[in-house]
Amino acid sequence: MRKRERENPCGICGHYHKYELGEVCGVCGHRPPASAGAQAAAGAAQAAAPRQDSAFPSEILKDFLFLGSYDNASRSELLKTIGISHILNTVPLCQNLYRNSFTYHCLQDEKTLQFDDAIQFLEQCERDKARVLVHCMSGKSRSAAFVIAFLMKTKGWRLSQCFQWVKERRPQVQLADAAQRQLIEYEQKLFNSTVGIPAQAFVPTDAFPSLGFGFPKPSGDIQVPIFNQQASIFERVSPHNIPSNFTFGAERTTEVKLPDNNSFGVVNSSGGDSMMDSS
Repeated sequence: MRKRERENPCGICGHYHKYELGEVCGVCGHRPPASAGAQAAAGAAQAAAPRQDSAFPSEILKDFLFLGSYDNASRSELLKTIGISHILNTVPLCQNLYRNSFTYHCLQDEKTLQFDDAIQFLEQCERDKARVLVHCMSGKSRSAAFVIAFLMKTKGWRLSQCFQWVKERRPQVQLADAAQRQLIEYEQKLFNSTVGIPAQAFVPTDAFPSLGFGFPKPSGDIQVPIFNQQASIFERVSPHNIPSNFTFGAERTTEVKLPDNNSFGVVNSSGGDSMMDSS
């Protein structure tokens, strides 16, 4: 709410918002307790309206790493309140709004996720004991992917563990397909996994909606089978190329010799004179 629209600021936080109606302050997130009627009305309105993200970024690692959106990054007073001094901007098109107030690092590649570049900046922030915000436009996919990659590199956790850690602290995280693929490749690089499927043998099915196919989450680790066949069981075999270890009539133990006028010299079994199906 703009200053000219209201004479008196909130008596608690000092900012301008409809505090008597229970409106959340857009600067610091303050919400005063409302009456029972106002709470009921607010609850009904909240149920009808789509869920809005908090004005605060999500704290991923205590007193150090925060994950959020461009909206979070645009609230300079709020960021200063929680002690953030550094900002990792993962979207080249997003402007760095407060260069005089924060230390920015902006990634320049829009398609490829530059994990090593981002991690180097975050590690320097950690050494300096500085609080840092990692953000993209929505704070759901691109910025979350960089945070997950940082956890894999610095904590030694596998992709599934890192995703679960971030998801619990920011439930709205939803990785795009491209981010998923690049994280899988980065995990293989970090842990020297040269085989694609076994490297992801322990990723929970509910971690990536596009990979889970809606099946329930298994109770234990998923063991990926290893196939040692050199050829597929569906490989075509020429009808003229019969294996040497294959013998027609190998199970026949009793032979009955046909009359001498059988010019083909065919040996028939004692089980009967049934004709072979030509189909």
